[in-house]
Amino acid sequence: MTLRTFLLGACSALAFAGMASAETLTIATVNNGDMIRMQKLTDDFKAKNPGIDLEWVTLEENVLRQKVTTDIATKGGQYDVLTIGTYEVPIWAKQGWLLPLDNLGANYDVDDLLPAIRSGLTVDGKLYAAPFYGESSMVMYRKDLFDAAGLKMPDAPTWDFIADAARKVTNKDKEIYGICLRGKAGWGENMAFLTAMSNSFGARWFDEKWKPQFDQPEWKDTLDFYVKLMKDAGPPGASSNGFNENLALFQTGKCGMWIDATVAASFVADPKQSQVADKVGFALAPDKGLGKRGNWLWAWSLAVPAGTQKAEAAEKFVAWATSKEYSNLVAEKEGWLNAPPGTRKSLYANADYQKAASFAKMTLDSINSADPTKPTVKPVPYVGVQFVAIPEFQGIGTAVGQQFSAALAGQISVEQALQSAQQLATREMTKAGYIK
Repeated sequence: MTLRTFLLGACSALAFAGMASAETLTIATVNNGDMIRMQKLTDDFKAKNPGIDLEWVTLEENVLRQKVTTDIATKGGQYDVLTIGTYEVPIWAKQGWLLPLDNLGANYDVDDLLPAIRSGLTVDGKLYAAPFYGESSMVMYRKDLFDAAGLKMPDAPTWDFIADAARKVTNKDKEIYGICLRGKAGWGENMAFLTAMSNSFGARWFDEKWKPQFDQPEWKDTLDFYVKLMKDAGPPGASSNGFNENLALFQTGKCGMWIDATVAASFVADPKQSQVADKVGFALAPDKGLGKRGNWLWAWSLAVPAGTQKAEAAEKFVAWATSKEYSNLVAEKEGWLNAPPGTRKSLYANADYQKAASFAKMTLDSINSADPTKPTVKPVPYVGVQFVAIPEFQGIGTAVGQQFSAALAGQISVEQALQSAQQLATREMTKAGYIK
């Protein structure tokens, strides 16, 4: 063999090895703090899986939903791993759009997943998405502002107490607003909050014959209460604020209370991220005395679309990111306070986590108290706490959310928003064949 032949052969072998190892997973994810942290820790995954590279598409919540839904419905094949929620998983699995997660590995321990979270990601006994973090919602509040106002937060407050306290701790001259709530339009943004809130006011999206209920007094009570409270005690521009905007306001000391996802607790209680970390208390989501609290049930989960050509590698990544070992990795790098919450029984049995996370019990109690099968005071034909688990909800929910966001901004009245919501929901449900 000549030297030239040897060198050519060696180069070809190297090129082939490079080609063989260059399997790149494209992962679509949301720009929430836990997901950003995951991206920073993926050197651990790459070290354990040297043949797999990762490419991230990180998007704001509403944009992520739109792009991922379009891609999977049209079989576009852009993504190998999807970040999706409890709403999409059963609907998409039944459409054949997701692959079952049958090979998460011997050490994965599916039975360690919290039953309330796991059941929402399971169809016909098969898991179609693995929860990265699970959540309900609860009240986060400033203990120092409450003390100064002579107030004591109950573990289980009412909406009337929340409204009174919000007005008392508001000091607009100092840019301290009594309450921060979602106002940004979107079925998973303002409508997640308002649907959960409306459940506690006795409202419902549809009656048992699928007729929209926005013309009923319970919805008017909900929206009147919300708009007036935000006008009196909310921050300016609230109709543009979603989860991330309100998180930033709370962390910088601008909010007396924030009612939102339990996953936010670690961010507001972490002194590296929050200016008020040592002043934060937690309480259950409020109620109106009707037997339902205004808290939801959700998991941001990782799923593998049926259109991927890289299913084996994709499932390896899903297993890594949602494993007990990943929680241990986060704890090692950033402390137990920041371990992804709401997915595993073992986390809530961990003494180190309980010690670090003062909100652990409140989070677990909130998750366990939400019942997707009986979300409302009056009977309904649907499941889902802060959403309605039908394919049409995504479009209807966002359209209704736009009306309610406009009412919050003062562009239309509460009555106009509800009238428009009733008309558009009736039109779409009739078109879809729910209303005969």
